[in-house]
Amino acid sequence: MSAEDLRVNEQIKAREVRVVDNDGEQIGIMPLKKGLSLAEEKDLELVEVAPQADPPVCKIMDYGKYKYEQAKKAKEAKKNQNVMKTKEVQMSVNIEDHDFNTKVNMAQRFLENKDKVKVSIRFRGREITHKDLGYDLMDRFADELKEYGRVSSKPQLEGRNLLMFITPKSDKN
Repeated sequence: MSAEDLRVNEQIKAREVRVVDNDGEQIGIMPLKKGLSLAEEKDLELVEVAPQADPPVCKIMDYGKYKYEQAKKAKEAKKNQNVMKTKEVQMSVNIEDHDFNTKVNMAQRFLENKDKVKVSIRFRGREITHKDLGYDLMDRFADELKEYGRVSSKPQLEGRNLLMFITPKSDKN
């Protein structure tokens, strides 16, 4: 539940509430007015933290400080999240070894940067009759990169293109 969804002071609808003070100690179940007066004595707000409970749980806290800390946590979580981009490596069926190694190194660099790699082979003209060469090339490509990533979608033919996706190995493995 985000800080904006919480009810504060007069917004609380329940007649009786379970009150917890700002140190986390339970004060007990009491009428809403008594809970509000306790919060007012401490110059804090009464915030409904668990409205689904019976009676609802309300905590005496500094609501402004709480909202600020929640926003700070959300910002930190967003900063730590990994956004995976998709980078593409294109080849043709009759690629030379040096060019192939260059493409492998490029894909390896993408995977080390935690980017997803889309490998595509375009068949031109009559090359489409030799699909097996494309599949062999894809297998060789995947084999070269097996220590940096894993094949997330096997090679598939879409029109004149043979496509395969490789995702980076996660740090958890």
